[in-house]
Amino acid sequence: MSDWLRRDAEGWLLAIHVQPGAKKSQVAGLHGGALKIRVAAPPVEGKANAALIAYLAKALGVPKRAVTVVKGELSREKLVRVADQSAKPDVLIAERF
Repeated sequence: MSDWLRRDAEGWLLAIHVQPGAKKSQVAGLHGGALKIRVAAPPVEGKANAALIAYLAKALGVPKRAVTVVKGELSREKLVRVADQSAKPDVLIAERF
């Protein structure tokens, strides 16, 4: 498994590096040990976090309530939980490259 992705008892933990204020939301590759995702929302009042959650939920085919930021809410470096055992987060990197 990749450095940015690991399974736990509730589902998946994803190490994400977020770049807010992009033209459109998309996976941008790897950034150190994290998956870099550009989001089309400014980093104010939680808008970038909401955009990240919406993007991941749609890309993984899970409800938004299954995706939560568990660490780094005010940082670009985030730990995100996808509380769905059937999700396949490795497709995020596969669809881009």
